[in-house]
Amino acid sequence: MKKAVIMTGGKQYLVSEGQVLDVDLFAEGKSANFEPLLIIDEDQISVGQPAVAGAKVSADVVEPMIKGEKVLAIRYKAKKRVKKVRGHRQQFTKIKIKSISTSAK
Repeated sequence: MKKAVIMTGGKQYLVSEGQVLDVDLFAEGKSANFEPLLIIDEDQISVGQPAVAGAKVSADVVEPMIKGEKVLAIRYKAKKRVKKVRGHRQQFTKIKIKSISTSAK
């Protein structure tokens, strides 16, 4: 079973074929391609500098925009009647990894 490490949105993800995951929001489209930083193919490991030459990870976009859980930021000062609550919901793109292809040597 092939696994790869991809980088998107400043974060690295360990993925395998058929896996569904949420990544930071990126430009809309029906599919996406990533350059893997590392490929694990059973007992062979290919490490890129910074990416593995000739290899790519293909993914399909399942949902172009979903929102994550709300995160609250609270500012509070005791005995001063100061309280400020602010919320944020991060936007994600749900993708499904279609294939991990290595370079043909």
